[in-house]
Amino acid sequence: MKRIMVQLYEIQDPHEAEKLIALGLDRIGSVILSPESWKVPAVRDVVQLVRGSGTKSSLIPLLEREDDILRAMDYYQPDFVHFCELIPPTPDDRGRRETLCAELTRIQQRVKKEFPPVGITRSIPIPEPGMADPAPIRETILEIAHTMEGTSDFFMTDTFRGYAKQNADQPVAGYVGITGEVCDWDLAAALAKASRIPVILAGGVSPENVFDAVGRVRPAGIDSCTQTNARDNRGRPIRFRKDLDRVRRLLDEVRRAEEIYSNLRPSAL
Repeated sequence: MKRIMVQLYEIQDPHEAEKLIALGLDRIGSVILSPESWKVPAVRDVVQLVRGSGTKSSLIPLLEREDDILRAMDYYQPDFVHFCELIPPTPDDRGRRETLCAELTRIQQRVKKEFPPVGITRSIPIPEPGMADPAPIRETILEIAHTMEGTSDFFMTDTFRGYAKQNADQPVAGYVGITGEVCDWDLAAALAKASRIPVILAGGVSPENVFDAVGRVRPAGIDSCTQTNARDNRGRPIRFRKDLDRVRRLLDEVRRAEEIYSNLRPSAL
């Protein structure tokens, strides 16, 4: 098994970024939260700090307007831009999905043209486990991937909340991610196997489950946000603050998985 890239998100403070770089992370991700607060000097400091290390920076722009995205790209100059608009993975949304994919492809093409060195990561929504018949949604997910892979450098899974209940309310309206809940690993594995570009596994990935996740999905990378955050006195994750001990454990478990699974014969998997 090749070395698995490990990425953490919602790093908005350069002091925290410095500590995470020292732990050996491969990518450090930050988020632009709104068009009204798109210019955050501390986040730009994170990107610049990362640029001077062996780590790579990644930026999620929660921005709808194309011009706002390009303006932010020019201001921050990240190594990767990560788009996580919610592309509906439900089979009966085909018309809306095709229209949205065409528009997102056009935007990614423009980003590629205007910022050639920047890599593009595209989120692919994967429902929670427990579907009675996953086959139709598997085909839909692979269809989305086929449509988007020509303008993407990486895919990243993330959990599409509420599919089984026909309730598509997500933590951030219009986007997929930061649920803290696992996605269906079998569907994620199908994506990783079929995709012509590398797939990063995200969605509830934690120090406790990442070893099993690597074995089941065989991703090119691992991403964690909510499950490596610090906790408040009621045990709830605190956004934009990492628990360094949990980050160390996550990294240790990923490297343990690399060693164990690389030594197994295909017939033993």
